[in-house]
Amino acid sequence: MKCSACEKDAATFVRYSGRHLCLGHLSDFVLQRARRAFREQYDIPQGGRIGVAISGGKDSAAALHITKEVFGGHTDKEIFAITVDEGIEGYRPGAVEEARKLCEMLDIRHVVVSFTDIYGHTLDELLEEERKLGACSYCGVLRRQVMNLGARNEGAAVLVTGLNLDDTAQGILMNITRGDVERLARMGPHAVAQPSLVPRLLPLRYVPEKECYLYCLANELPFHDGECPYALEAQRGLYRDVLNQLEDATPGTRHSILNTYDALRPLLAQRFEPGKLHSCKRCGEPTVGEMCRACVFLEEITGERAP
Repeated sequence: MKCSACEKDAATFVRYSGRHLCLGHLSDFVLQRARRAFREQYDIPQGGRIGVAISGGKDSAAALHITKEVFGGHTDKEIFAITVDEGIEGYRPGAVEEARKLCEMLDIRHVVVSFTDIYGHTLDELLEEERKLGACSYCGVLRRQVMNLGARNEGAAVLVTGLNLDDTAQGILMNITRGDVERLARMGPHAVAQPSLVPRLLPLRYVPEKECYLYCLANELPFHDGECPYALEAQRGLYRDVLNQLEDATPGTRHSILNTYDALRPLLAQRFEPGKLHSCKRCGEPTVGEMCRACVFLEEITGERAP
């Protein structure tokens, strides 16, 4: 098949739009929706520093390249990349190396912050201890805190992440099926900056995972394609399978879930206003309770506190 926009051979068929696209026009299609997402989200102040969270994988590689495409010509804005090294043997070192190569290719400053730097332990070491929850529950909380600390210490006005359409639709379904409406209301992108928390932008929230992969191929971006060894413990895989089945049967399902959520967001925001933040009594980081979840988890596992 030929590309719907030119005479080149099509690289993919976008089922939800009915278009065949070559890699070049697929790249333009992704960039167009990312620009739209940036326009709709938090207004980056003049002179603001833009942090981009990169794991070394395809989604964050696409997010970094797109951020440079959109803001690279703005002389009043500096872009830097930040990688969290959780300390996962056999997985994270290769991803960090690919992240380094990408930043070198794009001439973007790269900052690496590790769990060892912040908590004194790698994730592998923490998970060797007796625990009540799956690995991803602990990693997610600790990783978010480290990302926020790293971005804040670098003076970032915003933090861009590589959360794609599949990730977003899965998260919406997970919160609905668990009945966690309050967490549903807190899903990004963040419209209001809260003290000590760097607002997060999600330029790929309209872009399916497959298209992020093809965007990286089209722009020859290096990325790590390994799977985290703890992924098998994650319940998210079940939601991924269900969503893929729904999308296969009815193309556009992921977009419909996101559009429904966006229509409900103003009502959710009225019902669940952001909690008043104060400092965690153990580490000083922002929290709505007496102790942040990172300190609760670390105390549960090791008896130690967060930084």
